[in-house]
Amino acid sequence: MARFSRIDNSALGRWWRSVDHVTLACVGILIGFGYILMLAASPAVAVRIGASRNMFIFKQVVFLTLAGLVTISVSMLSRKGVIRMGFIGSMIAIAATAMTLVHGIEIKGARRWIALPMMSVQPSEFLKPCFAVLTAWLLSKRHELRRFPGMLLAFACYAVILILLKSQPDIGMLTVVTTVFLAQLFVDGLNLIFIAGAVGTMIAAGIAAYFLFPHVHSRVERFLHPGVGDHYQIDTAMRAFGNGGLLGRGPGEGRVKDLLPDAHADFVFAVAGEEYGLLICLFIIVVFATIVIRALLKLLREDDPFLILATAGLATGFGLQAFVNMASTLHLIPTKGMTLPFISYGGSSALSIALTIGMLLALTRQRVGQSRLSRALTETRGTWKAAV
Repeated sequence: MARFSRIDNSALGRWWRSVDHVTLACVGILIGFGYILMLAASPAVAVRIGASRNMFIFKQVVFLTLAGLVTISVSMLSRKGVIRMGFIGSMIAIAATAMTLVHGIEIKGARRWIALPMMSVQPSEFLKPCFAVLTAWLLSKRHELRRFPGMLLAFACYAVILILLKSQPDIGMLTVVTTVFLAQLFVDGLNLIFIAGAVGTMIAAGIAAYFLFPHVHSRVERFLHPGVGDHYQIDTAMRAFGNGGLLGRGPGEGRVKDLLPDAHADFVFAVAGEEYGLLICLFIIVVFATIVIRALLKLLREDDPFLILATAGLATGFGLQAFVNMASTLHLIPTKGMTLPFISYGGSSALSIALTIGMLLALTRQRVGQSRLSRALTETRGTWKAAV
């Protein structure tokens, strides 16, 4: 592979030389866990709803295969290609999210999905990566053109998304989008007083959601008062971690998948804990942390405002989604129906996360200028050592 990477000047060869191999390996590991845990968790869920035992497995094999292809394809894009995809993707995702309010299918009191043949699509999933890239471009452009209203346009786009997600409603998705937006504003150097005010507004909005939305009120009450309401899912998930212990009960030996209706999706981390144990769960956490930390560390040697803002937004969104899923499964925060990237069942989730990581890999690829700089530094160190 090393020989291939040095002599091959094709698009694939140049991509291989410049892409972050560690992050790429971590993505492969997560996709592998997605296959394994879907084999473990989904048959029991499929039987309970009267479907074929292998229905979710076959679908997820297709979803994860497409996710892998999307990740690699998008990671080959140039800086301009990522910007175009972020802009066009944001416009399409906003329009499709608006369409859910009129033609969307209602599930558990929320209109978040559009029915398509063989599957349903949640357009708001694609808002997370595309809006992060769009915001990064708008905010960075105002540093190049003093009169460009980048900040105003970014807030206008965010306001539209806020209204759409509140109307569905999807408070969890709105929280993630808002957090990513605030993180980008912070990295961009916005006044800390304004950031503090925005955080205060976000907390006030959360309190308002507690009183205005029954499902939010119910989840918060069950989190704050364990003796109130139905705790079946979270109690079952916590018992699963206890049953798994350090090394787990073994592949296929878990029982939580037979009890939880969302064992293949929102609570797949509990299946991992019961069948493979604490050590595997910690390993999964380390893999997620490695992707996020490596992306953020690469920002230390960047001076391009767009690359810094886009990478910060994409890494924050990816890490936050993983944290919310695992923390809610462990009862560290109120439960929230958010998938575990590349591991939980779901086509929209798998493809949107693939888009996120693909953009992240594309933006953190080693560019020609960086390669020359690295060689120059290496030659300088060699000369200095020889002199000494």
